[in-house]
Amino acid sequence: MLIDSHCHLNYKGLVEDQDAILNRARARGVRGFVNISTRQSEWDAVIATAHRHTDVWASVGIHPHEADDHADLGAAVLAEATRDPRVVAIGETGLDYYYDHSDRQVQQALFRTHIGVARDTGLPLVIHTRDAEDDTLAILTDEMGKGAFPALIHCFTASANFGQAVLDLGLTISLSGIVTFKSAKDLAVFAAQIPEDRLLVETDAPFLAPVPHRGKVCEPAFVSDTLACVAGLRGVTVEALAETTGANFRTLFAKAAL
Repeated sequence: MLIDSHCHLNYKGLVEDQDAILNRARARGVRGFVNISTRQSEWDAVIATAHRHTDVWASVGIHPHEADDHADLGAAVLAEATRDPRVVAIGETGLDYYYDHSDRQVQQALFRTHIGVARDTGLPLVIHTRDAEDDTLAILTDEMGKGAFPALIHCFTASANFGQAVLDLGLTISLSGIVTFKSAKDLAVFAAQIPEDRLLVETDAPFLAPVPHRGKVCEPAFVSDTLACVAGLRGVTVEALAETTGANFRTLFAKAAL
């Protein structure tokens, strides 16, 4: 049960030929896709794609890059959007201090809003974090103290210490095509150490095409290449890791009907 747990099917590079792109992925054994939103204006289109395809689900959320434009987004609006039957996750949300496209305090406040809705709805929180390990961990730790919520770090590229800390908090870690890059030696080491029941794979398509597709627009079909790389790092078969990550997906994204 190979799942692309994070892709942007309504982004340029994929949206122009969605059906063909999905069919190419299905031909390579991909059985499900989570179509991730990053701003409120795209929620309707992202959800509509999920309604057109029984193997596509949607998320609703605000990327930290877009936080300034959504500073007044209330929890009630986000919670209402999660009532759609095809919405199975909240996000992506989090902190990005690498680009600082939005004020850091606004990012933090909106991150906490998303966490509260994840706690109230039981839907998993899809977290983006870049150059913000300390604040991300501090917020997660503080919020977990108020009550547990399901969550994952998507496209994990952080330090092993941060990885272990979020695992200790009960989070799941999702690996993208970055793990296949020759430059990602530390990530490759950590990928082999993630507990079996806390691991997912993704593409983040149309970004971050894995080896051997570097330089191309990334497609959900390429999640099979990332899976093969991770299986090799962990010393397991591709088939076994597909089953493991598929089972983890069903557990975390419990609203998705498989």
